[in-house]
Amino acid sequence: MPTTDSRTYATGKRKTAIARVWLKPGTGAIVVNGLPVDDYFERETSRMVLRQALELLEAQDQFDVWATCTGGGKSAQAEAMRHGIARALTKSDPEKRSPIKRAGFLTRDARKKERKKYGQPGARKRFQYSKR
Repeated sequence: MPTTDSRTYATGKRKTAIARVWLKPGTGAIVVNGLPVDDYFERETSRMVLRQALELLEAQDQFDVWATCTGGGKSAQAEAMRHGIARALTKSDPEKRSPIKRAGFLTRDARKKERKKYGQPGARKRFQYSKR
């Protein structure tokens, strides 16, 4: 449910990236780790990805987004932010859940890099078989 100051908090995740997202009614400003979104995410595709949930509900100019991102790369952080924004939007208004869920923004993409096994050169790679 909405927290104090009419802000809504949610956590978004993707691979090892974690985004803590706060939404509050406002003009559409997005701040990531203390920087404007255009300065933090250099790639246009990353900015487009994190705005997808807001654009789906046509709420780009209705909410201010403040987020802290850690871990992973910039692309994974953008997808983690999209996940967090979508979760915060559904928390603030449960009726918005069905279109966001249908678009797949509430599903956490859990794919991670598989760990390297001991005694082997990689996660899946094995030493070459020698018959003799």
